[in-house]
Order: sequence, then structure tokens, then C-alpha cells
Amino acid sequence: MADRPPAEPAADPVADAPFTPYSALHGRQAQMFPTLTDEELERIARFGRLQRHAAGSRLFAAGEPGPGMFVLLSGEVAITQRDGLGRVTPVATQGRGQFLAEVGQLSGRPALVDGHALSEVEALLIPPEQLRALIIAEADLGERLVRALILRRVALIESGGSGPVLIGSPGGHLLLQLQGFLARNGQPHHAVDPADDAVAAALVRQYDAGPGDVVVVCPNGAVLVNPGEAGLARCLGMVGTAEFDDDYDVAIVGAGPAGLATAVYAASEGLRVAVLDCRAHGGQAGASARIENYLGFPTGISGQALAGRAFVQAQKFGAEMLIPAEAAALDCAGPGHPGAPLAIRLTDGRLLRSRTVVIASGARYRRPEVQGLAQFEGRGVSYWASALEARGCAQAEVALVGGGNSAGQAAVFLSQHASRVFMLVRGPGLAATMSRYLIDRIAASPRIELLTRTELTGLHGDESQGLKAASWRHRDSGEATTREVRGVFLFVGAEPETRWLAGCGVALDAHGFVLTGQGGAPSPLAASVPGVFAVGDVRSGSVKRVGGAIGEGAAVVAAIHQHLAATAAAA
Repeated sequence: MADRPPAEPAADPVADAPFTPYSALHGRQAQMFPTLTDEELERIARFGRLQRHAAGSRLFAAGEPGPGMFVLLSGEVAITQRDGLGRVTPVATQGRGQFLAEVGQLSGRPALVDGHALSEVEALLIPPEQLRALIIAEADLGERLVRALILRRVALIESGGSGPVLIGSPGGHLLLQLQGFLARNGQPHHAVDPADDAVAAALVRQYDAGPGDVVVVCPNGAVLVNPGEAGLARCLGMVGTAEFDDDYDVAIVGAGPAGLATAVYAASEGLRVAVLDCRAHGGQAGASARIENYLGFPTGISGQALAGRAFVQAQKFGAEMLIPAEAAALDCAGPGHPGAPLAIRLTDGRLLRSRTVVIASGARYRRPEVQGLAQFEGRGVSYWASALEARGCAQAEVALVGGGNSAGQAAVFLSQHASRVFMLVRGPGLAATMSRYLIDRIAASPRIELLTRTELTGLHGDESQGLKAASWRHRDSGEATTREVRGVFLFVGAEPETRWLAGCGVALDAHGFVLTGQGGAPSPLAASVPGVFAVGDVRSGSVKRVGGAIGEGAAVVAAIHQHLAATAAAA
């Protein structure tokens, strides 16, 4: 990765014609931009501090840490988008009784838009911690605020006019990888083909980027060439580099349904919570195109949408989200802090100390022994079926390997875009591994061809164009087939993410899942090391369902309270 100086802005950065990025949600304008009454402004006043800004001054800027939510008492503020190439687009003008923020300000993340005072402005600044306090204390008002903050983020994502600009050839391996990373983390962004944009083409030449390279312009003007996900996250302010000075009550490794449920319940009960995940919130459930058997959602909900709601909910209660941040090791020997005897060492070398640790790191799909797999991962082979991958497979044939619920949901979703989905299953059918409603839906789809007793044997393509074809073989007859496919999607089995526990003494079963409730443990979710718990798919004997994972996340908080009370009494 190369970190370069800021790019030069375009000569005429302001768009001539006004445009609102919220047109996609036009019917919800009143919910996105509510005007507070005088009585509501009085209720809010105790949570903020009064500020005055001169005409022309800047209240906040895209790419810089947001100070919190501004509530306007007088004057007007212009909100504009900056796309990283120096182009600025008017968004809205806000006046008395309106507030300036989006969901990132619950945790002080960098702003996604710019705000400039059009006249002398008097405003209440409500910092993130006070914003969370306001939302909790004023429940009815807090509900309206949170809804508006979420809708604004959704609109920014859909508009593609803020956040980083990714410059590269469409369909390129790294470009798709970075787009997927940002999409799963709910980060607005947009991609530009240098062949269609003169400013983008000039940047490509300026930084000597090749045909397969990606040039990223961050909102703060910094330019990266071929960044990794961690480097891009740092540029966007998604993660920090400062040492952790304070101890936490609960450190949760994994932001899937189990980890997020633990965070919501623990933070809502006043515990200081940190959540780590090496990639994005949602875990394997985030790959589910539509979950239709989860209680309370009769029409279904995507795994990513469900996780996104939980992600915001955890932040609302004050949980600190460290994503992406990867756990390298668990230190159970006591890192010199009697009050926090456990510590998680991150891959960046930092140490996070906590009184308890919840292992919610889940499981990953297996990498089958198939010739060419490593060569085509991210270049036609995927372990995820999102809208991004679906668009790349439009009106083409694809192969999908796996027979569980996630595989079934992906097959149904992809069949709405691909011309044909070949579903490869090693067993004799789906009844033993998949919910009945999905089996029926697959059988009813003319675009899904179920191939039982069949295994993937080979992948074919080249360096320049990626995957072109796949081969599979019937396990009984030996009949081999090779088809041209645009993509291969793997949802094969599960291996627990427990390598980072090596050396700490956490007991695992024969398959590497965490054993809990053994030998008189104080809780059925307690691991073999005091203060360490396991929930969700990573736990030996778990039911491997979203509902079960969420239930365990809720239940473990009671066990955490008991452990903290016992250690406090012993001290």
C-alpha cells in the first residue's frame, strides 16, 4: 500500500445544479429532517453546550472526526457532499429546530458531509456521549433522532456521493474486494472507471497506477494506491491506533449475531463494552440474503440488515466498536492489572484489557481442496452472496456449493439475477441440513438446478480475466461436467475461529469448538478459564441458528454479572 499526498481539487468544485442524495428516500423526508419544537429544544438543552459560529465558518468537514450533533437555535447551515475528487454537491439547508448529524456521530466517527454556516449561527453541540445519554433519557424524542440518523446514513450509501472514491476498472479483483468491505461496514462510497472520467484518469496517471490497480481518494484528501482493508479503514477513521488506557468490563471478540446481542444487553445494563471483529459486523449471518424464519419478521430480513440494526443499537447504549480489529491472542496470565486479569492482543500489537472476555468469533466456511481455488478467490470465487456479487453475475450461469440454510438463501437470491444456478450438494438431498421453506423455494425455482451427490473438482480461467469455468463430478457415477460460469459461491461446512486462543488453556472439543459448562462451571456458557465465556457458532454444541446465537448473547450477560460480583467480593 502506498500513502500519497492529498490530491489537487478540481478547478470548479461546486455543482451548478442543486441535487439531493436523499431522492431515493423522498417519501421519508419528514423522518430524515424533522423540525424540533421549542419545547423539545428546551428538553435537549441540558445535554449540550451553546456555541456561536460566524457566517462562512465550518462546523464540521467530511473525513474529520465529528464533534457530535449540532442542534440549530438560529441561523442557517449548508450541508454539502464532497466526493474526494474535489466535486461538491449541495445536499440541504438546515435552520432553527433542525439537527446536523448521522448515525456515525453516536460514536464520534468522521463526518461524511461538510457543514458551513450561511449566516451567524447559534447552536447546541451535543457530544457523542451526551447524544447517547439524550437518546436513552428522552425515549420518545430519542426514537425520532435515531430513526433520522439511520435514514441519513442509508441515503448517503444509496447516493454514492460521499465517502471514499475508488478509481479502477470495473470488475477488478481489488476493486470488488474493497467495495465489498465498505458495503458490509455500511460505509458510503462510490467507484469510478478512469476510462469514463477525466479527473479520475488524471489521478491514475499522477500516481502511476497500472490497469489492475485501484486508486482510493479518502474524504480527507489522502490518496492510497492498492490499499488493504486495514489501510483503507485507517484512512477513513474507522479504527484508531491509540493504546487502550482503560480497562473494560466485557471484551467481545466477534460481531456476528451472538457478539452483537451480548454487546446490546451488556452495554444497556451499564457495563463498559468493547466489540472486536476483523472484517465487518454480521458474521456468517451477514451473508444471508434473506432470513425468513427469524421471529418477528414475517416477510423476512437480510442478515446484513438485521446485523446493521444491532450494530447501531449497541452503539446507542455506548458499546465501543473496534472494526476492523483482529484478535491475535488471548492472554490469561494476568497482564499486570489485578482488576482486569484478561487481555486480548491485537494483530497491530495493541493490548486490550478486560475483566471478562466473550468468545463470539464464530466459524468460517471451509476452503475445499479444489485445484485453482486460491488463484480465483475474490476473482470469481466468493464466500458471500451480496448485491455486489449478484450484479456481477447478471444473466450468467453460476455454481454454488453447500446444502445448509445460508447456501439455500444464497441460491434463491442469486437466482433472481443469474440465468442459472447450479447447486452442488455432496449428500443425497437437502432435508437433513436445510429448512423446509427453503427446500420448497429451491424446488419451485426454474433457474436453480440441484445436483446431489456432486462435488466441485476444478476451476478454470486466467490471470487477466479471472474465473471462466468450473468442473464438478458425480460421486457415484463419476460423470464429469465442465461449464462456463461467471462465479462460484462456497458455503461448505464450518471451521471455528479459535486459532487465536492457542496457549491460553481454553478447552476445545475435537473439532476446535469451545467447550463450555464443563466440570462444575458456574454457567453453561462459561469456558474452562475463569472470566471467559463462549456464545454462538464458536461454542461446542450450539444450535448454529441466528435465534440461538442471539439468545446465548442475552443469556451470557447474567453470567458476566455473577462473575464480576464474585471477583469483586473476593477482592
